[in-house]
Amino acid sequence: MNNLSVRMACWRTDNAALRRIREQVFIAEQGVSPELEWDGEDSSAIHFLALDDHWPIGTARLSLDGHISRVCVLKDWRDLGVGEKILQTVIAEAERRGLDQQRLSAQVQATPFYQKQGFVIESPEFLDAGIAHVDMLRQSL
Repeated sequence: MNNLSVRMACWRTDNAALRRIREQVFIAEQGVSPELEWDGEDSSAIHFLALDDHWPIGTARLSLDGHISRVCVLKDWRDLGVGEKILQTVIAEAERRGLDQQRLSAQVQATPFYQKQGFVIESPEFLDAGIAHVDMLRQSL
């Protein structure tokens, strides 16, 4: 990685990059149906875009109620700290907006990643898009 940065993104102007990343990770790799991926919540959410120099490599979104979703990193950039940087940026923005609780539904295999950022499991496992998930909560200090 040359120069990692994470910035807030605009759904309208950054749409191609945001969609490309999510299509590659969720639809192509994980087999999520396009109908489930494009759930109609994007236009009202706050989006984040991770960049290696100027190349889009990861994304996430934050709902106005503190729900974090669609956290993903392109395969070649995983396990390099990109996901942590994205999540830390999303949490900081949530806290800046006074959202003292952040919630998310995590794929079960990703729970240790979220636990490192202070999230705790608060539900039994359930299937979402055919993938095992748990609900998680983080309380700001």
